[in-house]
Amino acid sequence: MDTITNKNAGKVNGFPVLLFIIALLAFEVYILRLIALTDDPNGLWLFFPVFLLIILLFTGFTIVQPNDSRVLMFFGKYTGTLQEAGFWFVQPLTEKKKISLRIHNFNSDKIKVNDLHGNPIEIAAVIVWRVIDPARATFDVQNYEQFIAVQSETAIRSLATTYAYDVSEDDKASLRGNTQEVSEELKNQVQSRLAVAGLEILESRISHLAYAPEIAQAMLRRQQAQAVVAARQKIVEGAVGMVDMALRALSEQHIVVLDEEKKATMVNNLMVALVSEVSAQPVINTGTLYS
Repeated sequence: MDTITNKNAGKVNGFPVLLFIIALLAFEVYILRLIALTDDPNGLWLFFPVFLLIILLFTGFTIVQPNDSRVLMFFGKYTGTLQEAGFWFVQPLTEKKKISLRIHNFNSDKIKVNDLHGNPIEIAAVIVWRVIDPARATFDVQNYEQFIAVQSETAIRSLATTYAYDVSEDDKASLRGNTQEVSEELKNQVQSRLAVAGLEILESRISHLAYAPEIAQAMLRRQQAQAVVAARQKIVEGAVGMVDMALRALSEQHIVVLDEEKKATMVNNLMVALVSEVSAQPVINTGTLYS
């Protein structure tokens, strides 16, 4: 396949040519008036060629707005691209295809795909893109906007299968926990697929991420269980530290001397009071320490 290279098209300012056409129209009026006064039809031999020239010149005008472009083709041959804003005159009978250089958003549909662990998830993304090579966007792909949709969906599917939905002990990254890293990799994957069409990816990010409905409840219960276990671990770690601090303070300040059996009893009581979800009910000992 031949690759088209974007190049600047030949052009001139359209206003001088427009003034020239106005002068030709005035000349045409003069010819018609002369024919009417002299009743001599030979002037038509000059009138019709000039009239055809005026029509031909009108086909060369084009207006380019900011962040816009025109891809020019002359009888099937690419002749260049206009990207500078203004009123221009190019070669007559040239086909002018408008290609916008503005920034666009592409919102993908929700895609159902399996993550790294085989769990079905729903994922969607937003792709921010623009055309940087109008010639390649025109000639190297059939429809560059449709091309973006298909290739972006393919990249999203590929990305989702390489990451787990949520992080676990064996995973270093996840779709939910490493959004910046995932977005950057998605951008690189989409860019590598769309470079052939002369497109640039400015930003990509996941806009929707959820477990598929058929496993959503089960995965929610698993997440809740993991959260409870993690919270319990923190509570136990804190309780152990507080018990150690209490025993050390009692020993260093010589408040009371405890043998190993009493230490074990005290540790048991403190751990129950600190770790239990139910508020502990204090028991006042009115006797001796060993009663």
